[in-house]
Amino acid sequence: MVTDYWTLTKPEVNLLIVITTFAGFWLGSPLSPSSLLRLFNTLVGTMLVASGTGTLNQYVERRFDGQMRRTALRPLPAGRIVPSRALCFGALLSVAGGLYLALLVNVLASALAMLTLATYLFIYTPLKRKTPLCTLVGAVPGAAPPLIGWAGARGSLDLDAWALYAIVFFWQFPHFMAIAWMYREDYARAGYLTLPRGEGQSRFMVWQAMICSIALLAVSLFPTFIREASVGSSIATLVLGSGVLYCAARLASVRSNAAARRLLLASIVYLPAVLLLMGIDNALR
Repeated sequence: MVTDYWTLTKPEVNLLIVITTFAGFWLGSPLSPSSLLRLFNTLVGTMLVASGTGTLNQYVERRFDGQMRRTALRPLPAGRIVPSRALCFGALLSVAGGLYLALLVNVLASALAMLTLATYLFIYTPLKRKTPLCTLVGAVPGAAPPLIGWAGARGSLDLDAWALYAIVFFWQFPHFMAIAWMYREDYARAGYLTLPRGEGQSRFMVWQAMICSIALLAVSLFPTFIREASVGSSIATLVLGSGVLYCAARLASVRSNAAARRLLLASIVYLPAVLLLMGIDNALR
């Protein structure tokens, strides 16, 4: 039972949220003994809201998850958890996280977290069954964790914070297009329009993956200009971004699941590596 409730929170997604929230805090304010408690509270509060969001998302989509091979064994579609309990669990986590951030971090961090929850659940989630542009909408709350981390560190947002947001925003497109292509039949079976139906499916995937990989490469170099990043960091970022772009181009060319898997792996390596490079630059400065 504990494992099932843990699964409801989407721990694999939460790991990425923790990484990007931590990066936002680290880049927003150099870590020091006095800031460690605030960092801890920011991560805990964000995790609570993210866990509640993941749980409520699975509650809303439980019927459709049962139609997909990759999600049919989740606790709700498999019948291991009663839906009403999942709803209460998700709501409790979300409210607790919002209050935790407001009381122990600051109101801005709490407001950003709750706005992310609302956008994800009430706009992005229903759009997944209505339009392939849901990916664009979903990328807006998906890039919010570093803003929450930054707000937790400083209590405000500035140009550097939005540059970090832009990196995570554009990163999501090649990452998710790889997943959407690999599981396109599964998504279609459940009625999700992550890709258009018919002949435009592959063309849509190619444009989203390629254009956003190019945009990602460009915005990843923002710190070079606004924070005077080191030459080594800039070169490494350029190499990592070029790797994602190459994998996206390869997927656009062959349009195979193997190529999609390579793009997915490249995107998974890219984000923490670039955030680490930015953090090291920030610490050395």
